[in-house]
Amino acid sequence: MKKTFVCDESMVITVPIGNLRDAQEGQLMPEKFYCVFKDSYKVFAVKGKPKPLGAAQAITGVFLFTLGLVFATDFRMYTLPSVVFVVCGMLSYAAGQCPNMHVTKLSFSLNIISFFWSIAAFTLSLIWFVHLPEHESKLHQGINGLIMTLLVVEDLIAISLIYWLSKAVCRENFNTLPVILLKQAD
Repeated sequence: MKKTFVCDESMVITVPIGNLRDAQEGQLMPEKFYCVFKDSYKVFAVKGKPKPLGAAQAITGVFLFTLGLVFATDFRMYTLPSVVFVVCGMLSYAAGQCPNMHVTKLSFSLNIISFFWSIAAFTLSLIWFVHLPEHESKLHQGINGLIMTLLVVEDLIAISLIYWLSKAVCRENFNTLPVILLKQAD
């Protein structure tokens, strides 16, 4: 017969039970016990800091959207990526707030898209900045520099969230079964 489950020591649950000799009926198993194991999603939620990074990502997206509407000559280059940044920020915050794997996977996917869009927007902004017409004011140059800086910040936030989200989403032991050990009292 082929083994269908091989324990990889990733999740071990120890349940303390009473003494078999001294136990009366219904007193062998405790009413409450604690299960402690290293879960990649919990590591993401604790060390990945999705709530502050998601909030910073959404605020950066709002700033980019506003600057793109007010100061950019071709505002479409900034508005669509910045809307994705705001949505990614809200999803990253939600992924850190409640343990829902569907929200985490959606945040992971949109952060990958926002990372590449911010690189494309930064490249276009850099090309526009280098080939800036002579009649453009210093204000527009400064705003374009601010937009490029915010796009770099967006890249850094997205890449760190992609790293931590990949630890939570892309794992080998996603559907492993736990090993349950019953520990008898002395």
